[in-house]
Amino acid sequence: MHSRNPFPREYFRRYDESDDSLFYQTPRLTVHIDDAAIRALHDLFAAELPPNGTFLDLMSSYRSHFPPSLPVKRLVGLGLNAEEMRQNYQLDDFVVHDLNKSPQLPFENGSFDGAVCSVSVQYLTHPLEVFAEVGRVLQPGAPFIVSFSNRCFPSKAVQIWMATRDEQHAQLVQLYFRHAGCFTHVKSFTHTPRCRWSGDPLYAVVGQRVSDVL
Repeated sequence: MHSRNPFPREYFRRYDESDDSLFYQTPRLTVHIDDAAIRALHDLFAAELPPNGTFLDLMSSYRSHFPPSLPVKRLVGLGLNAEEMRQNYQLDDFVVHDLNKSPQLPFENGSFDGAVCSVSVQYLTHPLEVFAEVGRVLQPGAPFIVSFSNRCFPSKAVQIWMATRDEQHAQLVQLYFRHAGCFTHVKSFTHTPRCRWSGDPLYAVVGQRVSDVL
């Protein structure tokens, strides 16, 4: 269980508080970071995820960005748009689920050998509860990789994300890991283009699920 929430509730309000299923009902069959950032994410997944594992793609969509070099036993997506996930060739199965309505994940304890959340963490209105749930469904020692760039849908990003800069976003996600109460060895990664305006930066925070939370 996560520790006491240190964040005021208003930090997670959004400009558009309408039902998220309405905003995401139209499929967006596109990627949200450029090729260089995708390659950096490939490298990170290959380095941090165990081979031949069963993985959870949290807040999944049209592409999961798992590298061809990483053998995967099973990849399960959880997101809001069924058509996006249906056209995601890397997914073996998917679940339509709104984490902002129900942070509880519909999976058994210890179901996964790793989890990723790619360029979507800025939309979570209950991040500590979701991170704690990710910890619950991971095997002991399994990694959770949270990546993000400098893009978002501003109307759906939470207030604290919109009010902070890129480097502060990594610090914020580290706090999510810490206060979820079930992760250790939390570390950050940064990939930035040589020229600030030449491409998308990629930031990531990785934590390992501790062995004594269940």
